[in-house]
Amino acid sequence: MCTFPCDDLPFLGIPYSLCLRMRTLLLIAGRSRRFWPLSEKSLFPICGKTVLEHQVQRLRDGGCTDIMLVVGAHNAADAARVCPDVPSIEQRELDLGMRGALLDALPRMGESPVLIVSGNDVIPPSSYAKLLAALNDSAVDGALLASRVSRYFPGGYLTLDGERVTGILEKPGAGNEPSNLVNIVAHVHRSPKALLAALQNAETERDDGYEAALGLLFAKYRYTAVPIDGPWLPIKYPWHLLPLLGQLLSDIHTPCIDASARIHPSAVIEGPVIIGSDARVFPHATIVGPCVIDAHAVVGNGCLVRQSSIGVHSVIGFQSEVKSSVLGEHVWTHSTYIGDSVIGRNVSFGAGSVTGNLRLDEGEIYSHVADERLATGLQKFGTVIGENCRIGIHAGISPGVKIGAGSFIGSSVFVSHDAPERSFVSMKNGEMYCRPNTASAPSPGDRGSFKSQL
Repeated sequence: MCTFPCDDLPFLGIPYSLCLRMRTLLLIAGRSRRFWPLSEKSLFPICGKTVLEHQVQRLRDGGCTDIMLVVGAHNAADAARVCPDVPSIEQRELDLGMRGALLDALPRMGESPVLIVSGNDVIPPSSYAKLLAALNDSAVDGALLASRVSRYFPGGYLTLDGERVTGILEKPGAGNEPSNLVNIVAHVHRSPKALLAALQNAETERDDGYEAALGLLFAKYRYTAVPIDGPWLPIKYPWHLLPLLGQLLSDIHTPCIDASARIHPSAVIEGPVIIGSDARVFPHATIVGPCVIDAHAVVGNGCLVRQSSIGVHSVIGFQSEVKSSVLGEHVWTHSTYIGDSVIGRNVSFGAGSVTGNLRLDEGEIYSHVADERLATGLQKFGTVIGENCRIGIHAGISPGVKIGAGSFIGSSVFVSHDAPERSFVSMKNGEMYCRPNTASAPSPGDRGSFKSQL
């Protein structure tokens, strides 16, 4: 059986007794609203595992052996399904953000030190180890992981008095940064009791109760900053899965093809490629690693798949190309080009459909979130498509455009801006036109007869 490789790092300088006593809370109860048109960032599959499974593995590799998830009612069952060996507690009031999560969870933590980790970040295991090791100094009451930045980042900047953290200044604006250290929500607290008291006493009318509690702790206790050791990969918007894809693929160094996979002799498998159980690669297909082809997936005749993650039961049909993309489960293509894109579950592409992934001026690609036009930081970025969508033949999608779940894109349509959920998109007077979609995509099970003919 093939397994996805992970960082193999020792507990760097952490006493074994501290590893045994340290409790870790991984917070994944958020509703992932900024992740539209995808629904749940923690449970999206990439490189053979969900994001949540990658995070849990990295925590364990960094010395965090006692982990508890803080979930919401919307994702509790799925989190238990993908991580059955990790206990969880359900956050009751999601509108309270991190404060609500910790008010529910901390009373169960006892007196042992606690590590608070946001589900919005993927962090190298060595950084968790360094964070825990900060408590080796008996004068330190807590530590915050931080990223050194060379240009302005719209986040929370640490204010310092020597090596002591005195505060967090949120989004100060370029030129007003108090330091070059941006806060990452991976914080270790020696006393859960002191943190709980600060949360209960923090005065705020917004959802920043945890930040207000930190201010109380900084005034009374000694907290230090620990610079991150390696890449920090925040996952706030759906296009953030593309840098994460690159990082996860870079961890693959040797090929691994499951014994049950069927590879035609004329197919080319080049570089470190993982191919899962019962996958099929047809004649004259080429797969260029690093790449992950998950279980039961099909790469058809004359296809090219490179530097991508292909989900379970997906079918890359005749003469399709998939480049630097993340495809979820049950994605079907036929003579399609998908570049630098993220595709949700049960999406089908008609023949000749194309995702544009590069602006004509080759500049940075922007995407809209609600009414805000955001820079993605990417020069190449195709599309993000929610689950249960159908893309018609010869359809084209402009760079940075997103398509809501349950939408149908008609034939020969050029998708120039975001399509809301359950839209039927056509062309009217030469422009993209959206109306409510009254049809539903067939379930993956209904397409079993198609796959049996391959």
